[in-house]
Amino acid sequence: MNQAGRVLFGAAAVLFGVIALLWHDPETWQNVQHIWRLPFGVVVGGCLMAAQIAGGIGIQVWRTRKVAAILLSIVYLCFSLACVPDIVAAANVYERYGGSFFLFFSLLCGAIAVYASTGPEREILLARVARLGIGVCAISFALGQALLLRQTAQLVPKWIPLNGMIWAVLTTSAFGLAAIAILIDRYARLAMRLMALMLALFGVLVWLPHVIASPTKHFLWSECALTFLVTGAVWTIADLEPRSGEGRRRTTAS
Repeated sequence: MNQAGRVLFGAAAVLFGVIALLWHDPETWQNVQHIWRLPFGVVVGGCLMAAQIAGGIGIQVWRTRKVAAILLSIVYLCFSLACVPDIVAAANVYERYGGSFFLFFSLLCGAIAVYASTGPEREILLARVARLGIGVCAISFALGQALLLRQTAQLVPKWIPLNGMIWAVLTTSAFGLAAIAILIDRYARLAMRLMALMLALFGVLVWLPHVIASPTKHFLWSECALTFLVTGAVWTIADLEPRSGEGRRRTTAS
């Protein structure tokens, strides 16, 4: 398994956990703040963020990778479930279609992929689960941008050639095409690698400049960390996938 995606995934997990513990506010925690409403919710939330940091560090070491992947899976499952109230309440058009739920669910898929990499007996089945999961998430990413196309266009830096709306349409279409390729398993690895590259560019070209320009705005730090987290998750899953046609040839040969 290639190491780069996992390294980025773990580093971004540590970053998100650290800023969440430093800045205990809704802008940083975003939808995960719903955990605070549970009995002892503040303590539970703090423990989950600390566990995320430990998991992010643990997946970098082979000896602790399996346990750390399980830990991150539990954390991101809890984060995903914490977004369900917004879907039920339909707080806005984005959440009505599970926007934040699938954001955190994509991280769960990444953690599953890390766990799958720890043993060949787990790799085939769990890699497929992670791939299908990230394919569904890609649909949500495309839908989310389509529903908020004007807002997406406004995030495009002015110095980038072409109109912001053009890039919004192109990236939305790219998410949709990636979702199709991933779900039907045709050039899925290539689709996930390209999606990871696109997400990484979002982080570098959109969110990092915003963080540098307005370092006191916690929401920007959160968005930046989450963007790189999703990038690492997609990249990690892509590294588990055989090259186009390889898995199909092995299946046929057997």
